Amino acid sequence: MASSHSPFHPIIYVRGYAMTPGEIDQTSADPFCGFNLGSTVYRAVAEKTRQPRKFVFESPVIRLASEFDYQDVYEDGYDILDPEWAANPDNRLSSRSIIIYRYYDEASRLLGIGSAPSLEVFASKLGELILRVRELVCANPKSAITKTDFRCYLVAHSMGGLVCRGLLQNPKLDPGGAAQLVDKVFTYATPHNGIDLLGINPPSWLSLSDISNFNRQRLATFLDLEATYTLTERVDWLPEARFPSKRFFCMVGTNRMDYEAGLGLSRTFAGHGSDGLVRIDNATLCGLDARGKPTAPCAKAFTYRAHSGYFGIVNSEEAYQNLTRFLFGDVRVDIWAEVDAITLPKELRKAASQGQTVNALYQFEVLAAPRGKLWYLSRRTAEEDSVACLAHQHWLKAPQENGKLYLGSLFLADRARVNSRRKGLAYTLTFNVRVPDYEVERKLWINQHFEGSYLFRNSLALEITPPTTGSDWQVSHAWQNQGVHSADRKLDGNIQKDGRLEIEVPFDSASEPGISGRLRFLVARWNHQD
Repeated sequence: MASSHSPFHPIIYVRGYAMTPGEIDQTSADPFCGFNLGSTVYRAVAEKTRQPRKFVFESPVIRLASEFDYQDVYEDGYDILDPEWAANPDNRLSSRSIIIYRYYDEASRLLGIGSAPSLEVFASKLGELILRVRELVCANPKSAITKTDFRCYLVAHSMGGLVCRGLLQNPKLDPGGAAQLVDKVFTYATPHNGIDLLGINPPSWLSLSDISNFNRQRLATFLDLEATYTLTERVDWLPEARFPSKRFFCMVGTNRMDYEAGLGLSRTFAGHGSDGLVRIDNATLCGLDARGKPTAPCAKAFTYRAHSGYFGIVNSEEAYQNLTRFLFGDVRVDIWAEVDAITLPKELRKAASQGQTVNALYQFEVLAAPRGKLWYLSRRTAEEDSVACLAHQHWLKAPQENGKLYLGSLFLADRARVNSRRKGLAYTLTFNVRVPDYEVERKLWINQHFEGSYLFRNSLALEITPPTTGSDWQVSHAWQNQGVHSADRKLDGNIQKDGRLEIEVPFDSASEPGISGRLRFLVARWNHQD
């Protein structure tokens, strides 16, 4: 039986990596370890020299409190792990509590011994904290939650996401069975596949400031992925048997220019296609079945935010909206682009027919905006190095398999309707395919190239009405072309074996060169109890 409080379970926040002793002390001196940081600036465009727009985001802690009645757990200066907290019989823990996992206290010079424990210790003690939260919530008569029904959420930034995965994936680190109490996991800018600086993964022997924690071979052991790492040389895998991939969300930052750590050296070493520390290619996860085969990618969304700082990903409206919609939302939409045909320019078709190797990199831009809001739920553009990519030669080798691109997931919420009387949940999906830099025998072909041009460029309005008693899903759409058009053309779909509704919307540039295919949407109720 699911908890009657669902989907409002306790949230445990796990902060990210602190490099220097000073940063560790600063973390220990902060009651919320950064989860309470807000922002008043918004980088509307990818230009650091342009003045940002004022946009007030109060902080995740304040917004969770004001919008969802969540509360912190500190009482009379004590944390729930302190004996003084439990000594007061009036102290109670509700299901809508925000708990900060203060794992750096022991490593600080203020509250600890000044020496950082290992990742394994961090993960194991996270499990102990979860069990303690369960004990306190279930002991509160107002909660009316049994130990069997108790669930919690893990929300983590950067290395904190690795700490969560260690608990979830490595049974040696979870003797108390805390992993089975986790309902969902949301990570901000976590290096799920480690960190690369100047294109090099830090070696395992580099113990300075615990940077070796991000070595992939080291992570393979920590995450119980040694066999998979040997085959793939990657550690961004989530075994379904330990935790379902559909319950995990990866929030990816794409703004490296506003990351000021190390006087800007970090963003220089991380390079393009990063948030200033974590490369985009390393910030997501994919499920893994019992045979070691990939299953489904975990939900993901992209935002033009830096790893931390004034324009950081945790203190952003975009990430907060993804967090709350993932935890508490009502509809989930997974979005795929499936390429059916690609037409080369006439001269290049002739070159290919004569045996010359013709290549190109097609870049797919995606911007998803819910109705009536001033931000994107997901934003992937060429200028921000966050596009989905498909190489022409890669597509030729296996068009059906390699032509399928997972673009991301959107979570929609009834409570966020602009007009409460409208039954449908709507958003626009801007979908563009850039004209690539064509190559012939690895030499740039520029005869008909126009920089910044598109093979396909359009926006799709999609309105989704969830089923009610006696009715089925209602989905309608409209390509925007030029102007703004209501989503008034109905779409028929197919119900999949897992209960999701599959709908397809064709796209076709009708040009030469050109591209055609389908946008495929998998729609499902989310947090819905039948």
